[in-house]
Amino acid sequence: ENNPGGYDAVNRYGDENLSPIHNNAIYGPNGELDEMALWQIPGIGVWHRTGYWEKDIVDYETKNLKTNLGLYYKFDGGAQLSSSSNFSTGTTVYQGDNRFSLKDIKFFQNKLELKKENDFFVRVYATHENAGNSYDAVLTAFLMQEAACSNGRWEELYQNYWKSFVVDRVRDLDPDVNWEPSFGVGVDFDAMNQVLMNNQDSLISWHQETAEYANTATPAGFANPTLDFFQPGTTRFDSLLKDITSKASFVDGGSKIVDKSALYHFHSEKIFNSDFGKFTIGGNSRLYTPKSEGSLFSDTSGRKIYNMEAGVYTGFEKELLANKLIFKSSLRVDKNQNFKFLPSPALSLIYNVDENNTIRSTFTSAIRNPTLLNQYMYYNVGRAILVGNITGYDSLVTPESYINYLTYQGDKVSQLSYFNLEAIKPEKVKCFELGLRSNIKDKLYIDANYYFNWYTDFIGFIVGIDGRLKYAVDDLSGDTLNIAFNNPQAFRIATNSNERITTQGASIGFNYYLNNNFELNGNYSWNVLNKKSSDPIVPAYNTPKNKFNIGFSGNDIKIKSTKIKNIGFNINYKWIQGFIFEGSPQFSGKVPTYGLLDFQINKNFKKQNLTLKLGSSNLLNNKVLQVYGGPFIGRMMYFSLLFDSSKT
Repeated sequence: ENNPGGYDAVNRYGDENLSPIHNNAIYGPNGELDEMALWQIPGIGVWHRTGYWEKDIVDYETKNLKTNLGLYYKFDGGAQLSSSSNFSTGTTVYQGDNRFSLKDIKFFQNKLELKKENDFFVRVYATHENAGNSYDAVLTAFLMQEAACSNGRWEELYQNYWKSFVVDRVRDLDPDVNWEPSFGVGVDFDAMNQVLMNNQDSLISWHQETAEYANTATPAGFANPTLDFFQPGTTRFDSLLKDITSKASFVDGGSKIVDKSALYHFHSEKIFNSDFGKFTIGGNSRLYTPKSEGSLFSDTSGRKIYNMEAGVYTGFEKELLANKLIFKSSLRVDKNQNFKFLPSPALSLIYNVDENNTIRSTFTSAIRNPTLLNQYMYYNVGRAILVGNITGYDSLVTPESYINYLTYQGDKVSQLSYFNLEAIKPEKVKCFELGLRSNIKDKLYIDANYYFNWYTDFIGFIVGIDGRLKYAVDDLSGDTLNIAFNNPQAFRIATNSNERITTQGASIGFNYYLNNNFELNGNYSWNVLNKKSSDPIVPAYNTPKNKFNIGFSGNDIKIKSTKIKNIGFNINYKWIQGFIFEGSPQFSGKVPTYGLLDFQINKNFKKQNLTLKLGSSNLLNNKVLQVYGGPFIGRMMYFSLLFDSSKT
């Protein structure tokens, strides 16, 4: 951040130096230390393009509308037929694999269901979405900057200006230093670097001056509107922003997200109660139809993607030992069109020691199919292209070895390390849990739990670089020269861990009733990912190791010597330990530790069947960062008025 030539800010896009050899006068074209550049253009060091702040690219206004309509018919015997529709639309800023301006996004769902409680149900529903006028904020900034001047041309203008107008000023900072070699006297790099360190303010000013030139200049030094930086707040900027965000990304050269995806779901279940026990059978199937026209998925050139999955399950439950022991077991088998049949059995025991104490233990297994993005994604976020993986990849170069290749002085090719990736597979987990629930004298309720998970084929992602080696052979000697790694492109690829990964955690919660009106409550949880250091996969666990809540609440309170009654309140403090948030290559970093105080007060007007609530989340307005790259969240106030006609 203190670099005179600028820095890569988290929420400023276009200022990234995506290659270590660009906008950089410290290393030469092959990544070696370039001492000639250090004395020929002293002080320029590493510099960054101006870029655009996110606040200039997106509209931070947030709005949301939700509506639903349901029709219900009850038959004699308890069965119920229902038909419901849900519609929502809104505008906000969203962070996933990148930062997106969700603008006029729409969701629509229709559901038809026939059910009878504790007997059966049959339901079918369809969900459709439309991204509306949404666009990628990061890609927008890149395209707007490129529209003014290409990265290569901007770098050339920057260096030429520094050489012509700034180098002499740098050397005049201390004329006694050997800034360039002469008569067998070499450059005094130590003295030169000390002068630069002592004059950071001047260097910052000269870099700003040089950036202004590169943003507006032609080789002849005259202003050229076609090269002018598109300044936020100007008509030129607004016009270009509108043009880029209205054209589909990668298809028409814009940043608009096209997403008209849908899913169709069917689910049915039947319960059989007998003297021997309770049996359950069921099944479900789902058809995904992602449609992004190449802006998010790999459905380019008219390719249509369909993805079908289905599963069946059965369960058994029986009470034993005079109903003190409840035994439950189940077996589920799932199949996705791209993966094999996978079973997932489960078993649990619940033992009621007495009316106040219960012990439970479970051993379960489950599978997680790779998401549509894990399978079919193809999306450029600037630092890398995010891709799905249903076919596998080969001959990828590790990022670490690529950096070694750039900076190594000897046989550069020997520094490259290659790896292959198999096609992604479903994630499988086995879990053991042990829990205890206890009631102590109807005053203190405690619930404690411990779990341990064993994952195989844990789904995460890995970064690899694709490119091709180019060899030039000397015609006279026959030696191989100028070995170059052509057109390197970084990919973030969905994949599975080759090692077994385990997670474990524990939680405990309590409620203590002081009397009929007041209660103390709290909970604590501990969660860790036991990841081996040799595994290169990025798991995106994104879970704090420690967090707790502590609260105090009251209800039906009457204040003596007044007519004030039926008052309730709830005050709660929550604390979350800092953790590493792993999103896209663009947004991975540390989320700091934070704490929040929430408060709510309510008044019940029993005669009118009205309940009035007034409250605040983060009452003290402690600005907290909950995801890396996201905004700082402050206080939220809310008010609600509920009329319950069922009490009339």
